Amino acid sequence: MKAMLTGAALLLSLSATAQFLPTMRWQNAPKKASMTGTKLQVQVDGSTDFWRVTHYGFIRDNGHFYFQEQEGDFLVKVKVTGHYQDLYDQAGLMIRLDEKNWIKTGIEYVKGVQNVSAVVTREVSDWSVVPRQDSPPAVWLTLLRKGDYVEIQYSFDNKTFNMLRLAYFPPTPGQKVRIGPMCAAPDGKGFPVEFEEFSVTPLPAESKK
Repeated sequence: MKAMLTGAALLLSLSATAQFLPTMRWQNAPKKASMTGTKLQVQVDGSTDFWRVTHYGFIRDNGHFYFQEQEGDFLVKVKVTGHYQDLYDQAGLMIRLDEKNWIKTGIEYVKGVQNVSAVVTREVSDWSVVPRQDSPPAVWLTLLRKGDYVEIQYSFDNKTFNMLRLAYFPPTPGQKVRIGPMCAAPDGKGFPVEFEEFSVTPLPAESKK
């Protein structure tokens, strides 16, 4: 029996093309965004966020999310370069079924420190972080959606990837979910961020066994 590849190792075995598709669209479009080749540049608007209830007691669903719809099992990758400035500035990837079921992951800026972050929301949100004191210039993220789970990995050199989170995500046979870059600035005035090397690769049948 062959060992199953997951996350970044699986991506290396697949043929993926980094691109933002013409069919992608915004949920909560920013006032300023541009596309140059395969690079998406966004000036994040202030007072934007994705969160549901836990600890803070509010629901916010007005962060920027540039998505495509995708069915089945797949692997997503993106490079994120954010110029974070204020508390909770954030950028990364989101997978979304609806307003009550979604996951966002990436960098979240807290008290001058970049945190590799994941928020998993099933009716209410939870939050986990890995602080990085060295303020890396960019992060590469992979998100593997398979069956009833999502596996998130991250890297700062696009070579060595570490798992951040393995989380339940509702299986959706025959139903598409939304996937793509997300960014938000809950407390600040906004910041610039760049997304590159974005790819969504459906998993081949043999990887589902």
